[in-house]
Order: sequence, then structure tokens, then C-alpha cells
Amino acid sequence: MSDVPFDQKPGAERVDILVAGAGYVGLTTAVAIKEAAPHLSVAIVDAAPDGVWEKDTRASAVAAAAVRMLTQLGIWRAIEAEAQPITEMIVTDSKTGDAVRPVFLTFGGEARPGEPFAHMMPNVRLNGALRARAADLGISIRQGVAVRGIAEGIGHVEVRLSDGSALSARLLVACDGVKSAVRDMAGIRTLHWDYGQSGIVATVAHERPHEGRAEEHFLPSGPFAILPLKGNRSSLVWTEPTREAERLVAADDMVFELELEQRFGHRLGALTVEGPRRAFPLGLTLAREFVRPRIALAGDAAHGIHPIAGQGLNLGFKDAAALAEVVVDAERRGLDIGALDVLETYQRWRRFDTLSMGVTTDVLNRLFSNDNAVLRMARSFGLSLVDRAPPLKDFFIGQAAGLTKGPSPRLLQGEAI
Repeated sequence: MSDVPFDQKPGAERVDILVAGAGYVGLTTAVAIKEAAPHLSVAIVDAAPDGVWEKDTRASAVAAAAVRMLTQLGIWRAIEAEAQPITEMIVTDSKTGDAVRPVFLTFGGEARPGEPFAHMMPNVRLNGALRARAADLGISIRQGVAVRGIAEGIGHVEVRLSDGSALSARLLVACDGVKSAVRDMAGIRTLHWDYGQSGIVATVAHERPHEGRAEEHFLPSGPFAILPLKGNRSSLVWTEPTREAERLVAADDMVFELELEQRFGHRLGALTVEGPRRAFPLGLTLAREFVRPRIALAGDAAHGIHPIAGQGLNLGFKDAAALAEVVVDAERRGLDIGALDVLETYQRWRRFDTLSMGVTTDVLNRLFSNDNAVLRMARSFGLSLVDRAPPLKDFFIGQAAGLTKGPSPRLLQGEAI
């Protein structure tokens, strides 16, 4: 990022905060800041064409802490009717062709009495509710507009956009995905490796009710997760080596459903795939820095992890809650919200948690995505020990719910900033 005085670039629109990316993390960050500090001007630009988000057929697990935040922001009540509570979680470790899959680990579905540790939510409903709340708060969203260049000015960052216009912002928040263009423009390097796996996502209808139970089957090719949706429907996250995943996605419906049935089993009756099936490459990406002067990374721009623990979205929600709190607190104290020393508070808050989760998911994927007999015995023994240790189970449920010990952003506790 070059040091170009903004005063030499007259005519650009000025905002306090510009968010690059209108996914869940970008929208939540913008809404959280604007809700707590209405006098700050907040704008969003997103490279995707208008309406693309409405075609997203996937669903996501929203942890209890994130539900508290969305409730505080006035979003959850608009979508709660379409949220499916996860009432139980079971874990198995077996081969694909095994007729019986012993259950080694079972979790109850409550983080606190009466509070499910997670809900499954259709992506399109969550995104739509966030966009509606942003509109209510006067946050503009410009679709089909990407960041093309950035330059540090005097008290501002100048942002050049793909439509030929320019914006001046006190703070630029990069929420533009795991291949973040803003991160690259800022010169922030990453640690990255490819797992050689892809995650197949699809929605499946089945004859019998799931009763809110989520299942994670550890198979030699990778985890196969069945996550409950409203009605007799479930969302799949099916990990395979990339070449095999591409073959399955390209196969005709009969071949795909036969392969699916072999892994899904017959407990819920006949299966029918609803809508498209897609495969996404899996890897681990960790930004070496989360901040630069006037720039902060959040969500996948800062970290992309394996979906084995279902925590990617919720890590992003934690980023949004922490960054919003840091920015709003700095503004209230009369500090420069884009100054590096202010933004480093956010980095210190989020970096260790992100690194820990990245390492955890990496180890779990390497440990479980294989057919080594010795490792299978060790895994089964370890899972059985956890199943017999209530304190350990409570710890893992707390992690999954996002309700961990230690300092936590106020929004994740259900409190206003």
C-alpha cells in the first residue's frame, strides 16, 4: 500500500468505514458498528453481481454465541422460525462400506438449559435478514463493485473501485473471502496449504424425521456430516479427495444418490437430493497479520479452515463482534479508529483463537482422514474416553457453542456494545 496523501485525490466520496464483502461477516460487522454508533457512516462494496446471494442453497450452523449476537442486533427474530435447533450430535468412526457404524461419542444439544448449542439456518435467509437490517440502518451496499486499489492517505485510506469511482475511508475492513484481494493489496502474507480434498455440499430430503440430530461420520476419505434442517431435510458436508469429489458432482443423479446412500445409511428412509450439488476445495489459510494501518481483515480474509468442526462461520462472527467493539470503543474515547495501535487490540483479541482453531481442525483432519488401523484404534479409544468424561464433553459443547471461558466480545454474550 503506497503512501499517497488523500488531499491530492479530490472528489472522492468520504465514509468513516468501508467494508469490502457483503457476506455474513461483512454485513454483521457493518450492522454491529452502525447499531452502536449511528453517527458513523458505513458503506459496503461487494464484487459479486446483484442477486447472486439469493441463489445460495447451502445452510450453516450458527452457534449459540452467534445467536445471542444476532438477537441483540435485531436480526434473529426475523429468521428464527426457519432455524432448526440441533438437539443431539453423534460421532462415528468407520469405513465407507461398514454395515454397522458404532457410535463412539454423543453430545446433548444444549449449551445452557433451554439454549441449543447451535441452529442450522439456510444461508439465503441469514444473508437476507442481515441485508434488511443494514438497509434499516442506512448502510449502502453496492453490488458488482470490487476494490481495485488502495493507497494510504493523511488520516484516510483511498480506495479505488472497479466502476471507476473512489472512496475515502478512515477504516477499510476486508471481508472479501479466503482469496482476499484487499489482503493482497495491503501486502499481508498468508500461511496456506491445500488438503487435496473438496467438500461436497447438498441438501437431501428423507422419509423419516431427523429429530434434530446431527451426525458426523469419520470415513477414510474425510468427514461426512449430516446436519438437520426444518422438515424432513438435511444439509450435507461430504469430504472426498478432490478428483473423486469432482467425479461425484459431475455424475448423474442415480450414481450420486447410490454413493450418497452408502454413506448416509438407511435410518431416515429413502433419500432425494434437492437442488444443485457443488464441491469446494479445502485448505488451511491463515493471515500472518490481521491488521495494517487503516485496514483490518475479518472472516475468511483472515482465516480459512477445514469444515471438520463446523466453526468457520462462527470464527467470522467472533471477528465481527470483536472488531465492532474495538472500533466503537475507540470512537467513544476520541481515538482514531483506523490507527494501527487501535487495530492491534483487535488483532491480539482474535489471532490466538484463530490460530488455535486452525491447528485443531488441521490435526483432526489429518488424524481422521485415513484408513490406518492403528490410528483407527487410537481414535476409537480416545472418542470413547471423551464420551465417558462429562467435564470433557461440556468443554467441547462450550467450544461448539462459542461460549468459552475468558474475555468475550459483549455482543457474543448478548449484550450491547
